[in-house]
Amino acid sequence: MYLPASFRQEDLAELHLQMRQSRLATLVCQGADGLVASHLPLLLEAGEGEYGTLYGHFAKANPQWRALADGAEALVVFNGPDAYVSPAWYAAKAEHGKVVPTWNYIAVHAYGQAEVFDDAERLLQLVGRLSDQHEAGRPQPWALSDAPRDYIDAMLRAIVGFALPIRRIEGKWKLGQNRSQADQAGVREGLAGSADGRDRELAQRMAPTL
Repeated sequence: MYLPASFRQEDLAELHLQMRQSRLATLVCQGADGLVASHLPLLLEAGEGEYGTLYGHFAKANPQWRALADGAEALVVFNGPDAYVSPAWYAAKAEHGKVVPTWNYIAVHAYGQAEVFDDAERLLQLVGRLSDQHEAGRPQPWALSDAPRDYIDAMLRAIVGFALPIRRIEGKWKLGQNRSQADQAGVREGLAGSADGRDRELAQRMAPTL
């Protein structure tokens, strides 16, 4: 990832927080026929390894897991909020007009090699934890025990799990840190007034940089 120093995020706790907030990750690796990618919900175990370990699963019919089993390095992308930035929001527009559009965003890239597994009990634990993570907060959370065990066992036979210790991690918080305080304030105010909730979310994330 192109990572200018002004946008680099190196606080591991912040990186982990964003990874947990990014509900669907993209896992990319080199397969037998070229680059392949899958979009997956993942679990992060922050205390396992230097940078944490990611857990997830593929459909067994998805050939990408075989590339991981063969030792392919994986890149996992976690996207945060993003927004178009209009030059009209910059104070510099009124001063000299030398401004152009850009895009502000938050992203985390994690790299590593995965261990692939199909042990039924390990898969059951993984799927249960993923379900609990995303059911949390619902008035009546669904649990694996709500479904017949023979049905769950059949579903488990159709997936392959993986554990991916993170060997390298990069975070990019492109929030206008290279602009003047006045320009940053203008962008934050412009995004905060948007009808798009994603714009307003990014405005909130810009506040600590001012």
